Amino acid sequence: MKKQYRLKIFDFLNCLSDILDWISPVLNDHHKQVALIAMRLAETLDLPVKQQNEIVCAGILHDIGAISLAERMETMKFENTTGQTHAELGYYLIRIFEPMHNAAEIIKCHHVPWESGLGKTYKGLPVPLGSRILFLADHLALLINRNEGILGQVGEIKERVLKEIDTLFEPVLVDAFMTLADKEYFWLDLVSPMISKQLELCVKLDTIYLNNNELLSFASLIRRMIDFRSPFTATHSSGVSATAECLGKLAGLNESECFELKVAGFLHDLGKLAIPTEILEKPGKLTTDEFNLMRAHTFYTFRALQPIEDLSQINMYGSYHHERLDGTGYPFRLERKDLPLGSRLLAVADVFTALTEDRPYRKGMSNEQTILILEKMAENNKLDSEIVHLAKKHHETVNQVRKAAQDASREEYTQFLTDIG
Repeated sequence: MKKQYRLKIFDFLNCLSDILDWISPVLNDHHKQVALIAMRLAETLDLPVKQQNEIVCAGILHDIGAISLAERMETMKFENTTGQTHAELGYYLIRIFEPMHNAAEIIKCHHVPWESGLGKTYKGLPVPLGSRILFLADHLALLINRNEGILGQVGEIKERVLKEIDTLFEPVLVDAFMTLADKEYFWLDLVSPMISKQLELCVKLDTIYLNNNELLSFASLIRRMIDFRSPFTATHSSGVSATAECLGKLAGLNESECFELKVAGFLHDLGKLAIPTEILEKPGKLTTDEFNLMRAHTFYTFRALQPIEDLSQINMYGSYHHERLDGTGYPFRLERKDLPLGSRLLAVADVFTALTEDRPYRKGMSNEQTILILEKMAENNKLDSEIVHLAKKHHETVNQVRKAAQDASREEYTQFLTDIG
């Protein structure tokens, strides 16, 4: 089996930031603006490079816990008073991946105001300096009017920040901001279409090498981000992952291929981070516009994983799960000859799981009903008939594997809800 996978942390965080902001045009580049402001503040304070990098990572993901469009819009208000809820949710989502543990600690308290020093602690524990920097950076980004020239806004932004010194913002951090505020480049970078490149040039995030267990931990981080946004989806990726791996074994794939199918199952719905939960949780039929937005999620998954070269095969397995053998799927309209076996396996696993799993608004279908639908799709040249035959022949085994994985994921989700209160 392949022992190591290269992961350029910046490439992945950059793409993940894009997905989080694609949920609404109003949010365009918000995470990157916050990350760049936080980095400049950390530089001005002459913090160690390692600490600067942790602050940037936290900046890029700081609103990962705001799971609905309504919550994301609320985070864009300067006077937002509910942000600590999504900050703590973000912490619990990403803390399980060791390379992001310190960033998670920063995210946890990034909505705690200074309040004349009371904000040094939260719930009896110290608030990291990175959290206080992120708090100021987030508010600075919210003060920028995207419809006006940036340099003409500087005076008003400085005045607004000074009004909140020692109440919202720590005085030493405001001093660092005032040093930066007189430099035109600081502002121009924030509204530049090249903001991603500027971050990449300035941030020195390592390339890390993940063994199989570490890659699973990384994929599980993404799975939690995707699925734990809603009880409607809380166990879906786990079910798809286990079903795909089981079908892969039945199809004769080797150990390495089955492992990559398992990872692909965890990642296949990554693009749903750009879909509002209001749509994901809608129990009735989607409107045309809503369905068109939903169809984009596989495209977002593909583009997010594309920069990670060592995950290219896993990306194809996961991102093609809505392609169909007759070319009527989406988003690439690929046909059978273009679809690797892993993609065809995962497509069947996705349909199998969606039909058999329980949802808050309906019970899962019986094996008989599920197989009838899968066979109909195979007859219509949508799904691979040989894989559907395997699912039918071994349906009890496959379903038991799916159910066990989703039961375990449901327990994890219940603990997650307990942790966040």
